[in-house]
Formats: sequence, structure tokens, C-alpha cells
Amino acid sequence: MSALYIIPILAVLILVHEIGHFASARMVGIRVKEFGLGLPPRVLGRERGGVIYSFNAIPLGGFVRVHGEDGSAEDHDSLHAKGKLARTFFYGAGSFMNFALAIVMVMVLIGVRGEPVTHVYIAQVEPDSPAAEAGWEPGDRFLEVADRSVDEMTDVVTTTHSHAGSEMPVTVLRDGAEIETVVAPREDPPPDQGRTGIQITASPRAALFVGDIEAGSPAADAGMEEEDQLIQIAGREIPDASLFMIMLNEHQGEDVTLVIERDGAEQEITLSVPVADDEDEPADIGVTVQQDIDADSVPLWQIIPLGFVETWNILTAFYEGIMMLISGEAPLDGIAGPIGMGQLASEVIEVSPEPTWIALANLTILLSLNLGILNLLPLPALDGGRLLFVLIETLRGRPVSPEREGLVHLVGLVMLLGLMFFIAFLDIDRLVSGDSILP
Repeated sequence: MSALYIIPILAVLILVHEIGHFASARMVGIRVKEFGLGLPPRVLGRERGGVIYSFNAIPLGGFVRVHGEDGSAEDHDSLHAKGKLARTFFYGAGSFMNFALAIVMVMVLIGVRGEPVTHVYIAQVEPDSPAAEAGWEPGDRFLEVADRSVDEMTDVVTTTHSHAGSEMPVTVLRDGAEIETVVAPREDPPPDQGRTGIQITASPRAALFVGDIEAGSPAADAGMEEEDQLIQIAGREIPDASLFMIMLNEHQGEDVTLVIERDGAEQEITLSVPVADDEDEPADIGVTVQQDIDADSVPLWQIIPLGFVETWNILTAFYEGIMMLISGEAPLDGIAGPIGMGQLASEVIEVSPEPTWIALANLTILLSLNLGILNLLPLPALDGGRLLFVLIETLRGRPVSPEREGLVHLVGLVMLLGLMFFIAFLDIDRLVSGDSILP
């Protein structure tokens, strides 16, 4: 049922986007005919102040219908009677509102919960890869990449891409010691290996506690009890969930010493780590691990600049993701429509160590930025496609005829609808097959 959270999230994002178009139209003197949520046919509509406010049957979007958008009217309050700057402002206002919403939400999260400290690890190293040649090992924590401090996974991904074909200094932390390495990211890596041949994972700094324990599981056999705090595994401190899972996977089929804290006293127990049935699955010891995330408080004067920095980092990650899709480095099954977004909401809530409202807020931030970026792509029927025609008009000194522009957008709309049905098919196939949408 948690998948249904996606419905109000998308409704809010669409509403904010269309409010941007609505408000910008009023500001530049374009007459608004209809403000609609969903796509026609209309289910309910009420006119107020010359504007029809409507709810429509297909819950896949929204729209603001303005006077003269088809080029058939040249009145002073029609869209095409306005200058290029006014039309650019109108077309870009929806995405601007999505960006603004994301930035404000990031700032609110930083102010309320503080700034979690993220640890980024190497989870797996492919044999004969640049990472293997550099001496990297699973469990190594990234400290610096190309003399840049690593605070998020995006720091590793973006810097690695920018150094493709050249050497890159990397500092990792292993068993409490800093190790200086040099790696040469590949320009044309093998499929599913990435430029350095590693898989990375990240977790916020947190204290780990034992939750539910499955009867007869390795955790139960080892004597673990609920509310035990996990202190060490195989001689290594446990600063977060990622390192704990990496160490479990590295010691599959072995007995490891686990240090726990119970009733204020530390004690050692022996845990027999099973071998996973599937090599792509983590070792399952039959316990739910709960995290008490340790976030650093942020002074009031740093909240606003940090909000912009965090939003920029997310946008950078989106750009890298799009480039990886285009280059074939990332599979197309990571694309999702509304159905897949519902699955994403459900899985994010399930795996998130933070309260549900924070998990949903983070998801809303990601989707709001996603919606803003996608609408600015120069594709017919999208805001970016309409901005492209404004640019063409600027370059050629005269506008494209309304009939030609309308035909291009019509064809683009048909293609986008076809793409939506294709993505819906992928979403349904993923659900039926039981595959996760999370990497």
C-alpha cells in the first residue's frame, strides 16, 4: 500500500509545475482559459474569473490552456502576441517552480534533521580492472578522489567520468589507515563494469541495532538479541550499515567474531555467515538491522547555501545518469513511469533507515528535479520543445508558422504517449518478475 504515496507526490509536483505556468501567464498578460489537473476528458470543472479549473480523467499530468497557444489568435492577451522574452518566461516557469520546490525542501530537511555524514564504500571489485590494479578492496571507504573530498556517491561518479583516460589519485580508508592510490578510469569500459570496475555503495553514519530475529537463523544461533548494538565485525569497527553488509558478504561461509553491546557491556559472539543462494544477493543472517543515524547540526546561516549545494549535487547526478543511459553504460530498465514510481516509493520506504516522512521528502525532491529537467529537454510537446522554437525564431529572425509548429508538437505528443505506454509495459514486467527498481 505504500506505493500509493506516489499519487499525492505526483499530484503536488504537477500542481506546482502548472502553478508556475499559471502565475507567469498572469504576470506577462497572457489570458488563461483553463487550469487542469490530469489529462482530458474532463470530469469536473468550475469557472471563476474567466478561468476554468478542472479535474480530468487521465491522472498522468496537468496543463494550463492559454489564449492563442495554437497561433490562431493575435489579440494583445494571446500567447503568440507576446514577445520572445515573455514566452520564454512562460514556458520555463513550470520547471523553475519544480526546481524551487526541491531547493526549499532540501533546506527544510537540512534545518530539521541536520546534515547526515555519508560514507561511500567500494562494495565489489572486478578482476583485472583498473580498481584491482590500484589495489582497491571491498570495504575501502573513499576519502578523496582527485583531491576532492568525497561526501556523496556522486562525488565519485562525476569525478571518475571526468578523468576517463587519465590517471586519478584516490585516497581510501582501510582498517583505520589512509591509503594513497592511483587509478586510470577506462574510456570504453566493458558492459556493466563502469570505468574503474567497481560497485559502490553508501550509507549515513549511524549506530546499528538488532531488530527482528528470524527463528533458527544464523543470528539466532549466534545468540543475538533484539536491541543489541553492533560494535565490530571481524575486527573492524561498524560505523554504518554499508560496511556491515560488505563484511558479511566478504566472509560468506565463514565464522566471524561479532562484538555487540548489551545492557551497557560489550561481549563477543561467533556468527556463522551463510553463503547466499544468488551471488547477486547479500548474505542473509536472518536479522533486521535498525539504524540510528547520526547527523551533524547545521548553523542557520549555512542552511541556504547548503541547500543549493545539495540540489546541485543531485542535478549533477541526473546529468551523469542521462549520459550513462545514452552511452549504454546504464540499462534502460532503470527508467520508470508512474507505475514504476509507485514501486520506487514502496521500496524506498522499506529500505530507508530514516522516518517515512523523510524518505518521502527525499523522493519528492528527486522527482521534482526530474520533472523539471525532463520538461526542459528540447523535445516536441514539452516545454523545452516550445523553447526550442523560440530559439529558432530568434536565430532566423521570424517565427515558424503556427501550423508547422503545431504539427511538430502533435507528432511529438503521439510519440511521447507511445513512449509512456512502452515504459508502463516495462514497469509491469518488472513487477511481475519481482525485480527491484533500486540498484
